[in-house]
Amino acid sequence: MRKNVKLLRNIHIHLALVIIGLVFLTQITIAQKKITSPTEFFGFELGSDRKIARWDKIVDYFKVLEKETNKLQVINMGKSTMGHPFLLVIISSPENLANLDRLREVNARISNPRGIPENDIKKLVREGKAVICQSMSLHATEIGGTQMTPELTYDLITRSDEETQRILNNVIFFLIPSFNPDGQIMVTDWYRKTVGTEFEGASLPWLYHKYAGHDNNRDGDYINLAESVYAAKIMFRDWVPQAYIDHHHMGSYGARFYVPPYCEPIRPYADPLIWREISWYGSHIAYKLEEAGKSGILNAAQYPGWGHFGWHWITPFHNIAGMLTESASARVASPLFIHPEQLRGGSRQFPDYEAQSTFPNPWPGGWWRLRDIVEQKKISAWALLDLAARNKETVLWNAYLKAKRQADRGAQGKPKAYVIPVAQHDSLTALKMVNTLLLSGIEIRQSRKDFTAGGVTYPKGSYLISLAQPKMGLIRNLLGQTHYADNKWTRDKDGSPLRPYDLATHTMNEFMGVRVDPVNEAVSGDFQTLTGQTRVSGRVSIGGSGFVLDGRLNASFKAVNLLLDKKIPVQRIEKATSGLRPGDFIVSGGPESVLKNVAEQTGVHFKALESKPKGGTHQVKRMRVGMYQRYYGGNMDEGWTRLVLEKFSFPYTSLMDAEIKKGNLVKKYDVIILPSDSTEMITGDIPPDSRYGRRISEIPPDYRSGIGKEGVEALKAFVKRGGTLVTLGEACSFAIEKFGLSVSDTVDDLSSKEFFCPGSTLKATFDNNHPLAYGMPSEGLVLFWSSQSFVITPGQHNEDYETVVRYIDSDILQSGWLIGEEHLSKKAAMVAAKHGKGQVVLIGFRTQHRCQTHGTFKLLFNALIR
Repeated sequence: MRKNVKLLRNIHIHLALVIIGLVFLTQITIAQKKITSPTEFFGFELGSDRKIARWDKIVDYFKVLEKETNKLQVINMGKSTMGHPFLLVIISSPENLANLDRLREVNARISNPRGIPENDIKKLVREGKAVICQSMSLHATEIGGTQMTPELTYDLITRSDEETQRILNNVIFFLIPSFNPDGQIMVTDWYRKTVGTEFEGASLPWLYHKYAGHDNNRDGDYINLAESVYAAKIMFRDWVPQAYIDHHHMGSYGARFYVPPYCEPIRPYADPLIWREISWYGSHIAYKLEEAGKSGILNAAQYPGWGHFGWHWITPFHNIAGMLTESASARVASPLFIHPEQLRGGSRQFPDYEAQSTFPNPWPGGWWRLRDIVEQKKISAWALLDLAARNKETVLWNAYLKAKRQADRGAQGKPKAYVIPVAQHDSLTALKMVNTLLLSGIEIRQSRKDFTAGGVTYPKGSYLISLAQPKMGLIRNLLGQTHYADNKWTRDKDGSPLRPYDLATHTMNEFMGVRVDPVNEAVSGDFQTLTGQTRVSGRVSIGGSGFVLDGRLNASFKAVNLLLDKKIPVQRIEKATSGLRPGDFIVSGGPESVLKNVAEQTGVHFKALESKPKGGTHQVKRMRVGMYQRYYGGNMDEGWTRLVLEKFSFPYTSLMDAEIKKGNLVKKYDVIILPSDSTEMITGDIPPDSRYGRRISEIPPDYRSGIGKEGVEALKAFVKRGGTLVTLGEACSFAIEKFGLSVSDTVDDLSSKEFFCPGSTLKATFDNNHPLAYGMPSEGLVLFWSSQSFVITPGQHNEDYETVVRYIDSDILQSGWLIGEEHLSKKAAMVAAKHGKGQVVLIGFRTQHRCQTHGTFKLLFNALIR
């Protein structure tokens, strides 16, 4: 018996040893499982001279890695603007990836801790992981970031040292390998076409994003682009990372690498911890770069803390330490030799190319390569992950503090809330704004009953945005009147104002023409919190004499375009009568199914018309529209204008140089749009000492743009024969000069001390009885940025000129920065000039800027539908 027991015990011991051995061997097998390296997969070291990995191959590589390791997940967020995959790669330990749902919940509670006891937060901080997001190559010619990501990912999933394991255990890393897949493919294909030729390294001739080009980094607030929608979902709603870096390139002849923090000035209303964190992360990044022997590292200079509302500059107001890196550029993937005397400073807080405390180790010059960029970007990306991993609980506790303190500031300060009344000049644009704010994760409540705030009674359906929420700073910047800093940081030594990095204000309601009321007291009432996008389906009310569409609604123009596509006739009101306004649209009838479909698509109500107006109407004609498109990297204003037209279903044709020069334009077009651009870029008469003039020989002849004298004469003939030329922004100068118009620009050639208005909203009046201003309010705001102000000079044909929009007489500035308002006082902002049988329309301000200024869209639309 004892012998049998002993035998069984020995058998059990042997079995246990076998099992342990098998488990050990399995773990060794997993650990030794082959992970494909970037060099093996792509066939070259990433960053090699004259080599670029194309986006489709990079996508394939991440798919291979996902099969080979349990330390990453690849998520296809959806199609880019042009149909390519937009990837999110999540890298962390297998345990963290298996527990993402719970960790997301923990992160959400830390990021919005209202109502949670502090002791519970401390437990969540211990349980949670630091969430870090980094994005690459938003600007597609800045290729280093995307080229670096396969190496960074490979190192994270294959290295077994303590530092790497700490990152995997303590950090959830959200990697956006390419923020602009379409542009990455365009740039790669163009570079491969030119490499080995005399035009190697030449700039892409067209926009490297279908609509936005470089301006895709100006869409973190309005979220117009497909790629922006994905990024906002990742960072503003689903996760809210604690830190974020957007990796870029800059010019070639300064510092080798800019890293955080920003320099002065800083934009108001971020939690102070944000600026401290950015300095903290940036110092660690700079330290690691110096430790690795990299020279030419600059921080706390060149890029101010008050910039545009693209991704790295808007994230601080989401309580995310939003940062930027900028590598000196090579010639795309071709090396560039730089002489020591070519290196220069000259930017904010970096006056000379000499050692200073934020630039202690100047690069001496020599060959600069894409590989240099890849290496420094990998060091900086790793350094951010390293610091967050080493200080995980500090990072999470500070995330809690930022959210709590911002909500407390909102509750204690003034205003305490903003109300968006349900009654608006353009109610559907107001709803569009509400939905846009929801994309940013802002909490919005809608009233179930009438309520009173600030002595005003607001009807049921109005919206309330309390500032007692973590994103208080974002709300203040988007909805509150803003004045750009005017101090020693924003003035030169001689007192001249320094141009802001982009606009001086980003006040969304002012751009969109939406009434928003600040309220200085706590608001009570019966409200429901919006949990998703609000959509309105228009109604079709059956009447005896057709239907009326409200001409004040931007969406009515889309409805009219859809009706005209279906050959359904539309009329327009010319004079106020029987409750109808000039600019309202009349639809006599049509198939009920079509009308209902259009109403549902647009949200426009087809209101029953009891009786047809007697006179004062005309049949709507949709103009045949052409829009000038050039090379030299494309024109961002042209790209955004295309997006605006497409969103509102306006058909158009892109007009290139050759077609304009060919002439006889009136045969094919009724309206030609010149987007904002300089006269030199339109004509192609580029001064030799200008940016493009110095590099004209580097551009292939087929892509040297300009309409020339032939094109100018063709446009003049087009207008004289009855066509309409619509000029936007700077393009007005072209029309004034080349058409000999009796109009002058009152702010042209003034010094910045005399006149300065860098991206500001200004008060103006609109002649809404004029067909070009139908549907506009009598007073409102326009965006002035590199804009014009007009006076009609005395002449024999003064009657041929009409002022459609005019600046008010005083107190013109609403938000931004304005010096020298006397140069705008009572001046024309939009002029219609007869010329032969046609007309030239001068819109001096930014009527359709970046698909953002909805409040003035109709001034363009009215020129396209008559």
